[in-house]
Amino acid sequence: MVDNFIDRKHGREEISYPDVQWQHESLKPVLEPTYGIILYQEQVMQIAQVLSGYTLGGADMLRRAMGKKKPEEMAKQRSVFAEGAEKNGINAELAMKIFDLVEKFAGYGFNKSHSAAYALVSYQTLWLKAHYPAEFMAAVMTARYGQYREGGGPGG
Repeated sequence: MVDNFIDRKHGREEISYPDVQWQHESLKPVLEPTYGIILYQEQVMQIAQVLSGYTLGGADMLRRAMGKKKPEEMAKQRSVFAEGAEKNGINAELAMKIFDLVEKFAGYGFNKSHSAAYALVSYQTLWLKAHYPAEFMAAVMTARYGQYREGGGPGG
């Protein structure tokens, strides 16, 4: 997935929404910011809304079901997705292939706002490492990750 994202960003791979064999133009607005790659949980919800007419609440239930990977719930969601896609005039085979792609995503998807927060912390950390390498490494070597004093707080 990371390699595909990078290759698409740099024009070395064709951008499709979401896959060369199984794509639908209505997904372009949802997946265009990520070069056709499903990265965020919010995109799963939007795909369900666009292709299958899910409500926002229903799309959130799909997202949660994918996260829990309960076979009976996923079978129910697959059926709801297929019925909604049919009502929207989406080919049944295409709908199921896209559902399969979305389901695979569930193993690595992340909330967009959390991704942004982690990216900011990463940027700040790398800036400190680049501009204050001695202090940064001293702090890294001093910190005892995962250990806390009695009463809370880092240290130990």
